[in-house]
Amino acid sequence: MLFAPRTARMNAMDSAPILIGYDGSEEAARAVDVAAALFGARRSVVLAVEPPMTQAETYLVMSSAASGLDVEEVNNSEALARAGEGADRARRAGLVADAQSRLVSPAWEGIVAVADEIDAAVIVVGSRDHKGIRERLEASTAHQVAVHAGRPVLIVPQHASS
Repeated sequence: MLFAPRTARMNAMDSAPILIGYDGSEEAARAVDVAAALFGARRSVVLAVEPPMTQAETYLVMSSAASGLDVEEVNNSEALARAGEGADRARRAGLVADAQSRLVSPAWEGIVAVADEIDAAVIVVGSRDHKGIRERLEASTAHQVAVHAGRPVLIVPQHASS
């Protein structure tokens, strides 16, 4: 026999949802499309992660009457709207998709945490082609997810340039 029998864990993975990281970029849209092509009508969660407050928003809160809670609510609302756009795209592509958002920084931590919460079979993320110093400074979210996830991660590359 060439292949070992499927284990109970593998059967459970067949019914576990996939998690798709979505930030509204072309790379994230491509990741959704590839996930749908590979996994068909699979149950999925499309996740948008935002920081609770950006550095600029922190300064705004410190120097005005705006409360940090108001800024976080706006950021969460925007992230959920973005996740909703990604889930709509996923449904059009054939996935059974729900939208979720998280406010956490760095983004990879939110992606890994939600993957753990839903016991995702696989995490799907897009990849950006950062070069040189920018790559070292930004520490690719896709790379960090792959390092920390403890589960399969599909990193969808950009389209090859002609």
